[in-house]
Amino acid sequence: MFVFIFQSVCPMGGGATRLYSALTQTSSSSPLPLPASPQPGQNTSPVCPSNPVELLRQCEEALGDRAPRLHRTFTHVNDGDGVPSSSVRVMQWNILAQALGEGLDSFVQCPPEALSWSRRKYLILEEILTYRPHILCLQEVDHYYDTLQPVLAGLGYSGNFCPKPWSPCLEVEGNNGPDGCALFFDQSRYELLDSVNIRLSAMRIPTNQIAVVTMLRCRRSGRCVCVAVTHLKARSGWEWFRSAQGSDFLRHLQNLVQKHAGDPAGAPMSDIPLFICGDFNAVPTEEVYRRFITSPLGLDSAYKKLSQDGLTEPEYTTWKIRSTGECCTTLDYIWYSQDTLRVDRVLDMPTEEQIGPNRLPSFSYPSDHLSLVCDFSFKSDNL
Repeated sequence: MFVFIFQSVCPMGGGATRLYSALTQTSSSSPLPLPASPQPGQNTSPVCPSNPVELLRQCEEALGDRAPRLHRTFTHVNDGDGVPSSSVRVMQWNILAQALGEGLDSFVQCPPEALSWSRRKYLILEEILTYRPHILCLQEVDHYYDTLQPVLAGLGYSGNFCPKPWSPCLEVEGNNGPDGCALFFDQSRYELLDSVNIRLSAMRIPTNQIAVVTMLRCRRSGRCVCVAVTHLKARSGWEWFRSAQGSDFLRHLQNLVQKHAGDPAGAPMSDIPLFICGDFNAVPTEEVYRRFITSPLGLDSAYKKLSQDGLTEPEYTTWKIRSTGECCTTLDYIWYSQDTLRVDRVLDMPTEEQIGPNRLPSFSYPSDHLSLVCDFSFKSDNL
């Protein structure tokens, strides 16, 4: 078990070193109490973060003679005039639950050493620290309390976690608890107004899939934004089920936005933009994808901007080889309010050659899903 000793420290101090040291410690004792995340409506000043550049360097140092990172660059897609004065960076990533990676998922081409948590934790943190999003949406998180929450809290993030009711991780011997969705935001940029954990339903029947929906307000502009993360039902043959879950998810989103639009201090509904991130386990031809693209919420998928016509999703967001065969497809999305927001930059996808013949995960990359990272700005330029 990893023990984290968290202290509020200022930038350029020893905070990153302490966080790094805590990551490498093992102990049979119970973890020390962690700092509590602020509750909705609680008036708290932003946490004084540790130095992310130094922590990134130490993650890279811990990985030693590692395989080269996947080389990815940002593509500028902003059709507007000039460069936006300010932007918000959103990151979506299914990080691969540790229990599933080592247990149930059967990545037959991935060396067992590449799946060890002692290695993957640094690769996951390295990916997050490299792009340093303002909003971070994660799926298959089964090391929230002992790794991600304390480390990211030390870097100035606040987070919320929702575990699956019947997580398959619990079936794996030596598991670290249930996996679920986590949503983090940069407290220096945003304050928390509201956050709800949702158990999604299909045909009014509660399911094993969940979502986190959070309402944030920009500290500088006072503008609200609604952010949501989900992970829908996997497997072929469950398309109708995902469609029903998507409908339920959209209903919850609309209700939360209307709730805050009805607040006298809140913004009109049309002025509350949404970021909806997730592993939808659905290709773009599925009904649940069509439900989102035709939703009255006015959503569009950001990663279509990478295509030449601006209308086509990437060829893949996940590429893996299991005992059942090879899977190369698009399942992950960042949806956004197209009437209010514009996409400025999109992190491109690595090539097949970069990913390598054994696909993902690997010594170079800790998950079978690739991270999606986008920079957005308000069309009114009032971020």
